This record gives sequence, C-alpha cells and structure tokens, in this order.
Amino acid sequence: MATHHSAQTLSIEGADALAFAQAQFSGNVHTLAVGQWQFNAWLDAQGRVLALFHLARVADDGLLLLLRGGDTASMAQSLQRFVFRAKVRLTAHAPISLGTGPALDTYAVTREGDGYTFGCGDHSLVVGANQESDDWRLSQVLAGWPWLPADALGALLPPALSLERLRAVSFDKGCYPGQEIVARLHYRGGHKRHMHCVVLSQHLTGGTLLRHGDKGAVHLLQVAGEGARALALAVIDDELAGALENSTFDIDGNVITMHIEESWPA
Repeated sequence: MATHHSAQTLSIEGADALAFAQAQFSGNVHTLAVGQWQFNAWLDAQGRVLALFHLARVADDGLLLLLRGGDTASMAQSLQRFVFRAKVRLTAHAPISLGTGPALDTYAVTREGDGYTFGCGDHSLVVGANQESDDWRLSQVLAGWPWLPADALGALLPPALSLERLRAVSFDKGCYPGQEIVARLHYRGGHKRHMHCVVLSQHLTGGTLLRHGDKGAVHLLQVAGEGARALALAVIDDELAGALENSTFDIDGNVITMHIEESWPA
C-alpha cells in the first residue's frame, strides 16, 4: 500500500522575508545561506508543532518552504495575520508532484526551471518531478525525519519529534511563538513522549494510534515498506516504551506485532 505525498510549497519573499521568518519560526533562519535548506518549524504559543518543513533560501530575499505534512494554503492564511507592515509576500503554490532524485549533499538545494531539488544525502526530494515517487520514505524513516499526518499537526511538542536533533529549534536566537516552552523543555527536561523507529508486521497508515489498554500509547507518523514488514516513525509515551519494545496489538481483528528498532532523544 503506497500513499504518495504531493509537494506543498510556500514562498516568503521581500525585503523583510528573513526577518519575518526569523521571528515566526523556531530555527535560526539567519544561519541559512543561499542554495541551502534547513529543518524548521512553526509552533503555537503553547509550543506545539503546527508545521514542520524544509526551509530553503533560494535568493537573498527569498525563502521556500516544503512542508512535511499539512497544506500551505491554510498555513499562508494563518501567517498572513502576522505580516503587519513588513515588506513580505506570502505565496502558497498549488500542490505539485514530489519525487525521489539522485544523491545530493544534505542541506543543498538546486533549482531547474520551476522545480527544486532538496539534497538528502543518499537521495534527494524533487519538487515538480516528472513522476511522483515515495522511494525516499524508507531512507528518511531510518534517518528519523518525520512526516506529520493530519492528526499530529498542533498536537506534539518539539521533543516528541526530535526537533533539537534536527536543529529545527534554537535556544539563543530570541523570541518566537512557543520559545519559552522550547527553552524550558531543553533546560529543565520533563517531556514524557519521544520518537522511535519501529518495525511493524504489516503496513499501517500514518496517523494510526495503537492502544495499550485504555491508552493511545503509539502514534504512528510516517510509514515505509510494503507487504508483511514495514518500518515507521512513532511517538511513544516514555513510561510505556520499555513495556512495548516487543508487543502485539489488535487492529480491527488483525494481530499486529511491533518491535522498537531505534530511539531518539529530543
């Protein structure tokens, strides 16, 4: 069962584009050079992740977001409320094909015509590819690069998605929505949910919630692989992770086995 993802992209352009993004997003935009991308996120005031994306600097005063879940039309509409008098133009582009390309250095971004290629090391993501392909999913699951299903948007804090490891949050760049929560979780800890790579006995859909008793213990994000074995990124409650390392679940009468392959800190 394959579920192709379309490329949802958003342009932020204008003299104040970088300053606007720096004030709104959790990562340090000012470290981004033209021709490079970084992981970044947009949080709400409670620190929950509203959007996770590749943020590419495609010109001195131009940024391009490639969302990892969600849609750019609603994100652009929400961001527009914070533009005020800034010299910024937000453009949500129509969804286009997202494909898998050849190896390209991680964090490099190139442009060819109206398309962009985001380097991911042993492969690349091609925005505007001639043919949609999700071949990139397995490598990115193994790398711990989450793609957020709809029910995860606005529901998870940065440590649950390992955003510190992805360098998608900054602790010293100044204020942005959710910054106080991010700093408190970093310096004081205490968050009880983290991300793991799990092996499933069969393919399930991203967004599936596996229950342990009366608790929704395992929240599947991105799933890769076909047939009798699949790998997935999953957010699991810390207090249950040990008990669930080798577990079975009943999904609509089907017995699913799960094994935790790898775990990541915040």
